[in-house]
Amino acid sequence: MTNQAYYTYLLRLADDNLILGQRLSEWCGHGPILEEDIALSNIALDYIGQSTNIYKQLASLSNDGRDEDAIALTRMESEYVNALMLELPNGDYAVTIARQYYYSSFYLLYLDHLKTSSDVFLSGFAEKSIKEVKYHLQHATDWMLRLGDGTPESHSRLQHAVNGLWPYLGELFNDDELDVEAANEGWGTSREALRTAWTDRLNAVFAEAGLTVPSEAWYHSGGRKGRHTEHMGFLLAEMQFLQRAFPGAKW
Repeated sequence: MTNQAYYTYLLRLADDNLILGQRLSEWCGHGPILEEDIALSNIALDYIGQSTNIYKQLASLSNDGRDEDAIALTRMESEYVNALMLELPNGDYAVTIARQYYYSSFYLLYLDHLKTSSDVFLSGFAEKSIKEVKYHLQHATDWMLRLGDGTPESHSRLQHAVNGLWPYLGELFNDDELDVEAANEGWGTSREALRTAWTDRLNAVFAEAGLTVPSEAWYHSGGRKGRHTEHMGFLLAEMQFLQRAFPGAKW
């Protein structure tokens, strides 16, 4: 394991959680009901908290003097390596729930594999985070079933949402050279190895919700290389404003 490989591996995980947490935080004050406003705000805080733990680890590995806030909030767009699906706009509630289901069902499997990592930080991070993500998945699954097996409009909106997000899923499961290295050396895990278990769970949930599984095989990619959608710049402009306006600010 090289320092650069380990750093990039952690950065991907941190960026995924930070960007999704930022998106979910946009529901604060706008949730469809009070309980969901609170639930999504808490889930956003979980993701941001997990990303903060990783950024602290990254700061300890870096020799450039940056702390976790600087790493998280002062990079250029091309320096973020999150999956593209996580930066997409929230859309209506069906879109947000579909994204939450897709990601949390993947992320729970990912963390479960990371629990056996030979790296002390990664295994400890997975052990601590998995309890939160189990709730995230249960919350998303409950809403998938409620919307999918609800009214004709709720079903239609959810089916439209799962179809629209489907082409972004492949990036979550794509193993590049870094993932292969991490899996072979035992400190990371193969994303592709999670696909079968993920698909089995999805098929069961979709069947119960009366949803049709999309068949499109092509998928978007580029996020892991710093190539993002048009939405990322707007997200960063809001997320980074305070840190860029008042460099080094603490609160």
